[in-house]
Amino acid sequence: MKFLSPLVLSFFLTGFAFAEDSFGELIFEDDFERSESQERKDEPGNEWTTSSEMTAGGQKQVDLRDGAMYMHTAEGANHAVSVRHEFAFENGTVGMRFKLENEGDTLRLNFADLGLKSVHAGHLFDAVIGLDQVVFEDKKTGVMNLEIRAAREAGTLTPEKANLLKAKTKSFPNPIEKGVWHDLLVHVDGDQISAEINGVKVGSFQSEGFAHPTKRLLRLLTPRHSAVDEVRIWRR
Repeated sequence: MKFLSPLVLSFFLTGFAFAEDSFGELIFEDDFERSESQERKDEPGNEWTTSSEMTAGGQKQVDLRDGAMYMHTAEGANHAVSVRHEFAFENGTVGMRFKLENEGDTLRLNFADLGLKSVHAGHLFDAVIGLDQVVFEDKKTGVMNLEIRAAREAGTLTPEKANLLKAKTKSFPNPIEKGVWHDLLVHVDGDQISAEINGVKVGSFQSEGFAHPTKRLLRLLTPRHSAVDEVRIWRR
């Protein structure tokens, strides 16, 4: 059995009941209360998939223990480990508990639509959670737009486009304690994204890419280390 802090316990006993009405329909949940059958390969279960075969030669980068999912990028991997789950909403909320144990650790929530062919790898937008700040980025109309991406790679990006890209990202200072569990909510409503950590609003950002009509995939990307638990997705 997990032992939760009073704040977390209150959130999960009373907050979720309130959230059923205010956040919409609960369409996905995972408490990671299960065991792996082996310790050689990723085995997250519950229809989660990982990038380890493609980016880390099959090394194990995802571990279920103590009722939570721990992620790390293996030495020699060519990309941050990505743990993915399909879902579908236009507007909604993603909630979870998370832990960052070391300086420099981050957890990136990447929202994607693999059916969208105007962007690289379906990237729509990110919410990046670090120990000192939260960053929002519209990638659909920013760095992952294929025309913009090609111009950047070719070194032909115009000053106007470069200024446009600067307007696609916004950061909010938000220091949190490392090595302990925190509560996270990320809300998507129309062209606006916002986040709350431990029940306190961190900030919000408005950009046209957030209004993409269907978000179909959640990727949890971890360049170094992170852990998540109590993942919830609501659709409004």
